[in-house]
Amino acid sequence: MMMVSENNMTIKVTPPTQGLFDLMIFARHADSQDPYSWVCSYQIQCLQPHNREELPENPFHFWGLHQKVRDFGIKESSHKEELLIAPQGTLLLTLQTSRPLLAMYELVNKDLDAALSKKCLAAQAEEEKLSCHVLCPFQGYYRLSVFVKDLGGNTFRNAANFLIRCLKPVNQNELFPSGLSIHCGSGISSRGHGLSNPSHSSPIITTKLGKCNITFHTPPDVELTASLSKDKVINAKYPLERYILVTHLRTKVSVCVVLPESGIYKMGLFGRSKDHKDFAHICDYVIRCFSDPSWPPFPRVYSLWRRGCVLLEPRTGVIQDQTWVRFRVKVPKAYQIVILGEEKTALQQTPSMVWEGDVFTGAAGTQVKLAAKFSQHCSSLEVILAFEVGGGSPASLGWLG
Repeated sequence: MMMVSENNMTIKVTPPTQGLFDLMIFARHADSQDPYSWVCSYQIQCLQPHNREELPENPFHFWGLHQKVRDFGIKESSHKEELLIAPQGTLLLTLQTSRPLLAMYELVNKDLDAALSKKCLAAQAEEEKLSCHVLCPFQGYYRLSVFVKDLGGNTFRNAANFLIRCLKPVNQNELFPSGLSIHCGSGISSRGHGLSNPSHSSPIITTKLGKCNITFHTPPDVELTASLSKDKVINAKYPLERYILVTHLRTKVSVCVVLPESGIYKMGLFGRSKDHKDFAHICDYVIRCFSDPSWPPFPRVYSLWRRGCVLLEPRTGVIQDQTWVRFRVKVPKAYQIVILGEEKTALQQTPSMVWEGDVFTGAAGTQVKLAAKFSQHCSSLEVILAFEVGGGSPASLGWLG
């Protein structure tokens, strides 16, 4: 193991067997592309070999931080040693930076394939800090390599290689979800899209109740949408998109997530300004729940669910059959709000601009739709939300809790 800093070099040697070994050292100027020149040699006599597991392959030759790591924009690392210990199979590496950087990471272990390796890393890039959450699914040694570039840079450069020793591996069912981007949690990307004051800055959210609410402050010309995914869905009755609801307020956006089952989810956040037609990816969050939640979904959301629309009651998308349900909703600029079920029911607007009214749900298996007119001259109603009418008790439909 060779560690090189600006002014010194350290080599740790563990001979594989008993006997006499030659150690040859070669060097060149740090800025040179010339061949390495032989500098000196040592003879090492090993009387008793140290039985240790073989280290992971390192094509970058050095361990620890690159000797010119400050030129790359990295000031210091949370781990100064060349060997990092993960006693429970988890590790958080942070690098303080002198300027905003983007980073990619590579985790290598003799039992780890490329697809599984990607599920072991969650990366966060902030203005003055890079973070990487590492999970180790096997006991033994790993190489974690860090590659960085400036925001406008073309290529990632190897800035560090850390040796990790995992004493007790994590369960493979508790690895991160597939497809995480290099922007997890709040950071450079979210701020670049105008988002500020995040309720959750860390990329990993653990919930015992099986639900969470992520909020950001947003500029008035930015629209957000979100997605929810899971590598293996077992018991969810509805598509996962129904378990996430985005609400735009005047200066704030709320992303409410409820989970249909236990496990580890990826929540992706996307945004666009009024000048752009397509949504661009902003960041990802990992949402973990190891209890046994079974929340019902939100109502189906249509394209007219926009800034200022707020669903107050009911908050579930599956409502009790043959009963009266109170609806309360805010829809800016609406001229009329109507509930379409077994009968057509017009909601009344209160002085606080909330449309409300009691609606009879009708038979199980049908749909109740919330629709709006935005002009008194418009003859057609446009659907904003759709609710399923389900049988069973209110508790089984998720009305309690």
